[in-house]
Amino acid sequence: MANNNNTSVKLSFTEFYNVIDGKLATTKETIQGVNPSTLQENPPVPVSTREDVDRAVKAAKRASEAWADVPYKERQSIVAKFADGIDAVKDELALLLTKEQGKPLQLATMEIGTSVQFLKGYSQLPDPEEVIEDTPGRRVVTKYVPLVPVSLAIAKLGPALIAGNAFILKPSPFTPYCNLKLAELGLKYFPPGVFQALSGNDDLGPWLTAHPGVDKVSFTGSTGTGKRVLQSTAGTLKRVTLELGGNDPAIICNDVDVKAIAPKLAISSLLNSGQICIAIKRIYIHESIYDDLLKELVAEVEKLSVGDGLDSGAALGPVQNHLQFERVKELLADIQSQNLKLATGSTGPSTAGKGYFITPTVVDNPPDDSRIVIEEPFGPVFPVLKWKDEEDVLRRANDSPMGLGASVWTRDLKRAERLAGKLKAGTVWINTHLELQPNVPFGGAKQSGIGAEHGLEGIKSYCNTKSIFVTAT
Repeated sequence: MANNNNTSVKLSFTEFYNVIDGKLATTKETIQGVNPSTLQENPPVPVSTREDVDRAVKAAKRASEAWADVPYKERQSIVAKFADGIDAVKDELALLLTKEQGKPLQLATMEIGTSVQFLKGYSQLPDPEEVIEDTPGRRVVTKYVPLVPVSLAIAKLGPALIAGNAFILKPSPFTPYCNLKLAELGLKYFPPGVFQALSGNDDLGPWLTAHPGVDKVSFTGSTGTGKRVLQSTAGTLKRVTLELGGNDPAIICNDVDVKAIAPKLAISSLLNSGQICIAIKRIYIHESIYDDLLKELVAEVEKLSVGDGLDSGAALGPVQNHLQFERVKELLADIQSQNLKLATGSTGPSTAGKGYFITPTVVDNPPDDSRIVIEEPFGPVFPVLKWKDEEDVLRRANDSPMGLGASVWTRDLKRAERLAGKLKAGTVWINTHLELQPNVPFGGAKQSGIGAEHGLEGIKSYCNTKSIFVTAT
């Protein structure tokens, strides 16, 4: 059972299906996403039923036993071939991603390319098996064995499949299209039941997380939803990986080159219109360079044009969905009601179009207890704040229930490492931000998550630990 014999898969990018037990599946009920740039409806996608969930879990359990017997390196090879398959349709996937998510086409193309890179990176990770002791009379080995089916994951399929699990992908109802096509493409590479996908409404997630046949749930999303996922999995003590919200601080020291770092700070805050969990959400600038850096930062932000992702001149697209759009607008209304000072941007309607567009907005030195500092905007709005004392700025940077990422910007690397060591975050960057690698673990501290993705830690997160003691007789 090395791969699927179905080599005739030809993808249509106008029709969308569930993938259950090696076959495309339709449902009686469908829903439609919306292009956030134009507000035009995208094609219909399935609304899965409880029966669909039961069928998928049953198929995953059956398929997982044989898939786990496929050698580790062979599973990696199949995942690498799947990555090549994605690369072959990257242009079509990128166009689809722009239409469903809103980001500029060039960024969508980069995202598909990064997905290919990460899948190939996972395919080069060593087998995590560890030999603890190996003597003539005794051998102790720690193996990492598959859990069996997994579900509720976004961009987690590589480690799960390489670890030997069957995998059920449940995409967001706002952005289901590319994920459904990935599973459909997977029919060419994976045996029936190994890689499935279910689309649905708000009922689908709880059905999967509470299902007694699901052994692991891996979820990326808001902290609030992550808590509900954790509650749902508690009844059967499922393994969980949660990658949740972030309110990432960036500490800018007084020795930086303000002209050099301003473009990096702007894009690290506003890439994908701020809709990245590890985007910079708070910028703390040393008071001695505050005015100079703020001026340069504003100039860089104002260079970023907002528009339809299919417009070649657009650097930033819309907020992805109506709910988040209304939330960001409500946050902007709070900024206005509190009479907070704007360095650039607007609290009023955007002129970019009729979609879910928000003008990139920088709030100038708001109080630490203001909502724009405390909350994660998940939109193109962020505060800049002054600091003078290292101990004080560390306290303020850490004063959040979240701890996903953080960064320190300085020419003094010893100082940077000292500050980085005191920041309570799962990932800390020095003189950069947003960088991830497939061979480096990524996870959150505090309420930003449980467990880690990427690297061998990511592979192990889809495994049970089994220690084997062998003694010669």
